[in-house]
Amino acid sequence: MRVYISVDIEGISTVVNTTSTGITGHDYERARRQMTAEANAAVLGALAAGASEIVVNDSHGSMTNLVPEELHPAAELIQGRVKPLLMMAGVDAGFDAAIFVGYHSRMHQSGILSHTINSGAVSNVYLNGQPWGETAINAAIAGYYKVPVVLVSGDNEACQEALSYLGVVETVAVKKAISRFSARSLHPQRACQLIEAGVRRALENVGRYQPFCPEGPYTFTVQFIQAGHADMAAMMPGAVRVDGSTVSFSHTDYIEAFRGLRCMISLASQAR
Repeated sequence: MRVYISVDIEGISTVVNTTSTGITGHDYERARRQMTAEANAAVLGALAAGASEIVVNDSHGSMTNLVPEELHPAAELIQGRVKPLLMMAGVDAGFDAAIFVGYHSRMHQSGILSHTINSGAVSNVYLNGQPWGETAINAAIAGYYKVPVVLVSGDNEACQEALSYLGVVETVAVKKAISRFSARSLHPQRACQLIEAGVRRALENVGRYQPFCPEGPYTFTVQFIQAGHADMAAMMPGAVRVDGSTVSFSHTDYIEAFRGLRCMISLASQAR
């Protein structure tokens, strides 16, 4: 059994604000080690369920957060930028299951550090008129390759969001959001124990999960925080200016639509 694991940081136990999420934050070193510990918990669960190959993708910010020498030696690690599929780099049709560790809820939703891809530029992302966050966006990438997402961990809001999009999926809430910057967290060791048990349980029953495959054609619409972001995004070939702060891109192929989404957001991030 081949298992793919995508790991973000905002949904990690005890992470509550930006002092934990960036290299200049005073709590970053502790947070990245807990991020590595929760990734290891998923690896241990996968091994217990019989996994023969495990690939872990560092999916936050610079994508060089996980501590390589502390990662379980059974796992292979993908780090760094630029990656065409970003948080899903390395996934392919040969994997039997995907696992999302440390995920968070979408922008404008309750939850710790809620955002969608770029909190400095993106207000909302819609696919075919429905609001989507990173869980749904990335699950559909896995689904494109016929890989089911079997477990999502994060705060309670991220878990609820995963259930609302994916339906049948194992979830592990490692903290309960009080506000966007405060939470009641499980002890880090307890969080790891629950992730390991959840992954093992999900993979031992992997046949009950289905790939997330939304019906095409696909139109990604991005509502940006301000018009200057949209000015930049609208320069992408094929992009359509919807209104002062909103730009869309359509394609019959989901991965191509996703590439358009990422290009629009990358361009918008250059606005001054």
